[in-house]
Amino acid sequence: MKVIKKKLDLKDTDCHTSEILKRLFSRYKYAPATALHFSTPLEILVATILSAQCTDERVNKITPWLFKKYHTARDYAQTPVKILEQEIRTAGFYHNKAKNIIGACHIIDKKYAGRVPDKMEELIQLPGVARKTANIVLGNAYGIVVGIAVDTHVRRLSNRLGFTKENIPEKIEKDLMNLIERKNWFNISNILIEHGRKVCKASKPGCESCFISDICPKIGIPVN
Repeated sequence: MKVIKKKLDLKDTDCHTSEILKRLFSRYKYAPATALHFSTPLEILVATILSAQCTDERVNKITPWLFKKYHTARDYAQTPVKILEQEIRTAGFYHNKAKNIIGACHIIDKKYAGRVPDKMEELIQLPGVARKTANIVLGNAYGIVVGIAVDTHVRRLSNRLGFTKENIPEKIEKDLMNLIERKNWFNISNILIEHGRKVCKASKPGCESCFISDICPKIGIPVN
């Protein structure tokens, strides 16, 4: 078994890249904005913090009763960390997540009068919020698109498809922003996530049934 390790130069794959993107956008044009359930900016912020290294499905099992109990940033900010830890325990890494949620909500309550910020530079100052989370909050809660959310699926597929040579989320985001039209920044993240979940899975990508297999560079995928 061999593994393709060569990183393709985007300049050499412009035609394939264009066709890959065209097919992806055509197939997943109805991809959901996010699989996380929410109804307010605060809820999507909390849900996204919980989703770090946790499946959206598991988060969605936690948040219904969590959101019934906590309605405002102040509600979270005034909660003892030990209590919130137990309430979100099944999301994993609950010590840090509870601390970050309470810390972020304390700032939102005191500095922003309880309203989740709608600017990237303000969001990334909150505990537990990097560009991925900020992009998800901005795009889904406010319809503001200033970047591309890079999660584990987007990172994996961006490398396999030859969209980037990078492994650091911020650098992957920059490459994708340079490669894709701004009007498609919000959708590309959701499309890659959908394709990653359904077809191009981490441990066993379904190349044999993939609709872009004939033009995919398959970087890093074992071949016989």
